[in-house]
Amino acid sequence: MTDSITPELATLRFLQYETHDRLAYITLNRPAKRNALSANVVTELKKAFEQAEADDHIKVIVLRATGDVFCAGADLKYLQELQENTYQENLADSTHLMQLFYQIYTLKKIVIGQVQGHALAGGCGLATLCDFTFAVPEAKFGYTEVKIGFLPAIVSVFLVRRLGESRAKQLLLSGDTITAQQALEYGLVTFLVEREALADTVRDYALRLARENSGHSMELTKELLAHLPEMGLEEGLRYAAQRNADARASADSRRGIEAFLNKEPIEW
Repeated sequence: MTDSITPELATLRFLQYETHDRLAYITLNRPAKRNALSANVVTELKKAFEQAEADDHIKVIVLRATGDVFCAGADLKYLQELQENTYQENLADSTHLMQLFYQIYTLKKIVIGQVQGHALAGGCGLATLCDFTFAVPEAKFGYTEVKIGFLPAIVSVFLVRRLGESRAKQLLLSGDTITAQQALEYGLVTFLVEREALADTVRDYALRLARENSGHSMELTKELLAHLPEMGLEEGLRYAAQRNADARASADSRRGIEAFLNKEPIEW
């Protein structure tokens, strides 16, 4: 059921980590706290993603949660503690969260968000940083930080890239929650799935990616898409051509082209 897990992950307090069929499941497991984020939760998430990325048997990672809420953002007790911090302590804590978001965004493996309930503030950031996000129709999304005098600073970097400045302003400055259908239309969510079918749909999609797609090709494509927005047209095209040439020399490319030319089925 569950394959090799490092000693660090064997003692997780706020998450569950398990692997099945080349899929890694990272599950937020604080339902009584609405799976709220704290420094300790962020630390465990970083360790779990690191483990999944390093495991050669894993091709796709599913981020999900227990209970009725996917993630309600920062823990209220945690927010109260931050008020007593020095600037340097708050900077270190903000950097901690920034590292997690960057880690998810640049991870070599595909990350699928399985959103079974509301995803708000930092929780909305987690859900929408995934490469694919499946959500139930009744889920609500929103970056609500401005309503409590906070700042959706870190997620804004990724949101402008994903949605553009105008839509990012609408979401971040209003702090309003939106429906899952609106999130789908805006591009924050990839698919809407009824609750009773969510887990099976995510698993089937993840398995299809694992079996039908080259892991190396998906890794290079993620890297390409992460770097292109910071480049000009000509620089981006040169970078893309270089990545293309690198991919052609890979073992996966040779295997895939040979199978295609010989009309042979291939399972990665």
